[in-house]
Amino acid sequence: MQLSMVEKRENYRKDERDHVAGDISGAWVVVCGQSDEGRHSMGSGLWLKLGGMRDQEDVETNSRQGFAQDFSNMDNGVPQPVTMSPKNWAGGELNPQDAWLPLTESRKGTIYSTTFHLLCSGLGIQALLLPLAFATLGWAWGIICLSIVCSWKFYTMSLLVRLHESDSGIRYSRYVHLAVTAFGPKLGMLLALFPAMYLSGGACVQLIIIGGGIIKLLVRTVCKDGATCDPNSMHGILCFFVFMFMAICVAEYFPNLNSVAGVSVIGTITAIVYCTMIWALSIGKGRLNDVSYEPPAMDSTMESFSTVLNSVGIIFLAFRGQNVILEIQGTLPSNPRHPSCKRTWSGVTISHVVIALCLFSLALGGYWAYGNKVPFANTEVVKAVSQFHAQKISQFVLELLCILVLINCLTTFQIYGMVVFDNFEMKYTIRKKQPCPRWLRIVLRLFVGGFAFFLAVALPFLGRLSPLLGAVTSVPLTYVYPCFMWNSIKKPKRKGIIWCTNMGLGCLGVVLSVLFVVAAAWDLADKGLVANFFKP
Repeated sequence: MQLSMVEKRENYRKDERDHVAGDISGAWVVVCGQSDEGRHSMGSGLWLKLGGMRDQEDVETNSRQGFAQDFSNMDNGVPQPVTMSPKNWAGGELNPQDAWLPLTESRKGTIYSTTFHLLCSGLGIQALLLPLAFATLGWAWGIICLSIVCSWKFYTMSLLVRLHESDSGIRYSRYVHLAVTAFGPKLGMLLALFPAMYLSGGACVQLIIIGGGIIKLLVRTVCKDGATCDPNSMHGILCFFVFMFMAICVAEYFPNLNSVAGVSVIGTITAIVYCTMIWALSIGKGRLNDVSYEPPAMDSTMESFSTVLNSVGIIFLAFRGQNVILEIQGTLPSNPRHPSCKRTWSGVTISHVVIALCLFSLALGGYWAYGNKVPFANTEVVKAVSQFHAQKISQFVLELLCILVLINCLTTFQIYGMVVFDNFEMKYTIRKKQPCPRWLRIVLRLFVGGFAFFLAVALPFLGRLSPLLGAVTSVPLTYVYPCFMWNSIKKPKRKGIIWCTNMGLGCLGVVLSVLFVVAAAWDLADKGLVANFFKP
């Protein structure tokens, strides 16, 4: 009698495992070919089975050990090798390919690592232009615009965090994958691929330009009197190369995004410190003589219109990092009882509050001290770091400021560069159906660094194009797409509060993006562009 009970128990467990395997095999088909209603109805049952039998942990563990299999192809109960294609975006926790790629290779992140990743990627040197926006908008409209954009960004971040995991257990750890799921393969790739790649790869190029400029500025500051060294000893190309070399050397030591958590801590500390130094020194020095808070006079109505829109655009572009939120959330473990969205939301809330405090302090402190005489220019962000405190500031403080900005650029490069590394390695794993070997990973990162260095040398004026490119990429990806993706995937009640809010914000973002493009293009046409190709 006792033997019979044991046999029954074993048979019952076997039946349950077969049933779960059947559910998993259907997951790929459901995600790729079925409607949202079918996906969600089937997904809830799948999650219950995975949660009850812990098969989710088993699948992930096996994939980490290199035994990842695609359950969508069963032959007499034996899983067949992974079959992937560029148009097959199903995956997440059920996609074994994620165990081979830098963004999702390790899912052992914590609230602390997530918070520091978000802070490091979201707080940068672009915030130094905020006083310039206030110089045109004034106190009232500057504060209003900054508050609205800050709230808008926080809302779209909350949407992305909740869209990361579907009801069926699929995790979208890449922005483009989520866009393809929401808008379809063709439209999703058309809308999101270029913005996502520019905001990661383009950010690496911009960081090389800024970092190289900081190195050049640091050398000139140290060798100011020329007694110990030549202030002109390092030219632009050499400075770019030194920064790129340091960034890639750091990148070679960290195989995946979760492993750079310590680097993000350093980047966060340096960013907060140099932002605090700038606004604190601005207030400590007192206001300039004859400071005025009246907007500068304009020669024409079109110039006034363009200047105001460009100032609002500066505020919109001051908030960055939206393109890596899903990637950062992908480093966290997740299961039905403890989904990753809860821990990510804690990190998002903390990081956004800290970033908002830094940006408001920079904007208000800088504008109070300099008024409409802010020593900033759109094309000289690097020089503005020293110009902001050129009067009565010790050489040591200027050197420390340069070092902090340089370290922050190096650490930020690791986060945005990891997205580019992941994209290259994904192409290899799709074709070879195996993890990228260590030697090839090193070669790919050297290639990415070399190519980014080439673009930085070829296009040293890329920062001058930031308002135009940001209006095309950052504004829709940060403020528009999350609203539309929520309505497309979650399907809230039509003409309900959530649906109307998302549609209103999305349409407003589209209009603003077009206006920013027009204003930036007119500004380039009116003031011209110094295209110093290969002359950094």
